[in-house]
Amino acid sequence: MNKCRILLVETQYKDRLFMTQTLDSQGFDIDIASDENKAIENIQQKDYQLVITEHNSTQIDGEQILLAARQKKTDLPVLIFSGPCTPENAVNTMKSGAFDIVLKPLSEAILKKVVARALASTKIEDSQPQKISSKHVIVTENNHIKDLLALAKRIANSKAPVLLQGESGTGKELFARYVHNNSPRNQKTMVAINCAALPDGLLESELFGHEKGAFTGAISRKLGKFELANESTILLDEISEMNMYLQAKLLRVLQESEIDRVGGQHPIPIDVRVVATTNRDIETCIKEKKFRADLYYRLNVIPLKIIPLRERKNDIPVLTKFFIEKYNAIDERNVKGISEDALNALKSMNWAGNVRELENVIERAVLLSDGHQIQQQNLFIGENHKIQTEKHMPGQVMGGTLREMERRMIFHTLDQTGGNRTHAADILGISVRTLRNKLNEYRSANYDI
Repeated sequence: MNKCRILLVETQYKDRLFMTQTLDSQGFDIDIASDENKAIENIQQKDYQLVITEHNSTQIDGEQILLAARQKKTDLPVLIFSGPCTPENAVNTMKSGAFDIVLKPLSEAILKKVVARALASTKIEDSQPQKISSKHVIVTENNHIKDLLALAKRIANSKAPVLLQGESGTGKELFARYVHNNSPRNQKTMVAINCAALPDGLLESELFGHEKGAFTGAISRKLGKFELANESTILLDEISEMNMYLQAKLLRVLQESEIDRVGGQHPIPIDVRVVATTNRDIETCIKEKKFRADLYYRLNVIPLKIIPLRERKNDIPVLTKFFIEKYNAIDERNVKGISEDALNALKSMNWAGNVRELENVIERAVLLSDGHQIQQQNLFIGENHKIQTEKHMPGQVMGGTLREMERRMIFHTLDQTGGNRTHAADILGISVRTLRNKLNEYRSANYDI
């Protein structure tokens, strides 16, 4: 029987010694890397059953190692041991594909337990047939969406760039994954980055990587998302939020199939399929000189425009059923379905947040339901149902100027989300940056915000 090989990435000698001795006593074959570059090199050259890495270190970026592991083998589990971190950072790390994140200091018992659990997960996955995660399923009865799926499947084998346009919450990332999963590149993990979530300087480094000493704090070479996505697919989410300088650099990547690291001396050839998404009208952005026309034409080789949920109301029943089953399993509930009145209430809404908003409503309804069927009172808390249905009545006039109506809508949505700007921006179909700019405008106009 072959020994299980584990890669341990740890800069602290005491921690490295403790974990090596503990794991060695279990009969594992341990490779050690004390820096990020060596770790990535080992992952690329050797076969491991588990990677253990630290994070929040000045020398180790756990997410870079995680991406390298995903590129090598999609089911390779990665355990991340971290110092104190916020719940948001922990959740983001888990969403990036880490098997688990464990806070230091850790005991021998905890180390053995999490390692055993991670290794057991690979055995379970190997014994079962491969299937696409329910997170990435596109559920529809709508002919337009079916036509888009057929088109996406037809073009999946090519390397041509894809531009996905649609409001927030319509499922653009799901379509991007659908293209990737149906392509020859599906043996490697798709790499995704939100262009609106990072400052411009940091975004350049995240996309293209940097060399050691390229700027203050660049203590080692870092591979960018394009290099990590080599021979795979990269998803550029919210690409309309990218600044003009980076747009020019991206255009060169698309034209030449090579990237330049920040501070690098030579271009690096890459083979990456680019899928970009936006919730804005890019042609309007071009007129406003916020987006390069040449980049738009280069990205728009295969345009896929996803219609909002209000234009595909026949999908509401099947989506509702899908989400009920999903949250029954997650929350161990026994909700069988939804009443006719409740379903009609869902159909009457305009769904500014689209499928994502519908999913949130159904998740809450499953939790609030005390029977086998979701009732209308389970869908909304207090007066929210009345507010939302009235707010979304087609053609209804709210009164006041368009600017005043916009301001009311923004404040109302912030109230509904408890001040959560990210969630509010999703529901409103705008970026967080746009929402922030709007609030700054209202503040300067002396509105009470």
